[in-house]
Amino acid sequence: MSDSPRTALVTGGSRGIGRACALRLADDGFDVILTYVSRPEEADKVVEAVKAKGRDAKAYRLDAADRQAVAAFFADEIKGKVELAAVVNNAGITRDGLLVRMKDEDWDKVIEINLTGAFACLREAAKIMMKQRFGSIINIASLVGQMGNAGQANYVAAKAGLIGLTKTAARELASRNVRVNAIAPGFIATDMTDAVSDAATEAMMAQIPLKRAGRPEDVAAAASFLAGPDSSYVTGQVLAVNGGMYM
Repeated sequence: MSDSPRTALVTGGSRGIGRACALRLADDGFDVILTYVSRPEEADKVVEAVKAKGRDAKAYRLDAADRQAVAAFFADEIKGKVELAAVVNNAGITRDGLLVRMKDEDWDKVIEINLTGAFACLREAAKIMMKQRFGSIINIASLVGQMGNAGQANYVAAKAGLIGLTKTAARELASRNVRVNAIAPGFIATDMTDAVSDAATEAMMAQIPLKRAGRPEDVAAAASFLAGPDSSYVTGQVLAVNGGMYM
């Protein structure tokens, strides 16, 4: 590694888990680049919060589902401009519904952003990190990608695919000292889970031994570990951050 500041890229970094990861990585000494799709004012707030910690930060609007845009973003803003030490693939959406009623466009959009978008970012990051011969890529998967969940066939398929992608990428990139791991959060209190009904929330809480929802900061702590030197011998793993919630 050079003496220049390490940079972490966080996709979907304006809110929730992405925001918490950006702030925690700034605490760890990373400069931060974050991407967002909507609510630029929220992204600007994260940039200011990172700068208040003494680190550099920039935010870019990027649709992870647009592979050409992803490639252009890495070429224009990352390659040769920063020392890309860590990537947190966090961008994602939900469009829930029972599979027999699920619209094709709802299936396609979730797969495009949550899986194909992560693949596109991982591929571009890997090209840079392989030449550097170091780097950590962290994919934000989900507990439901491991156990399934009624009403989320598209989301579950994307997150399960992301876990498989993580394991394969880890094997392919290990010889260049590039590590690839996933975090599988359980029920985390974010804007996304705020939309869950009270009845569904109670049912989930009953399955969590720690008897509370997780916080975005809990996931960020795991990302901090996987991005840092203490996890130098960890790759191809899925780190569960779920309060003990298993089916």
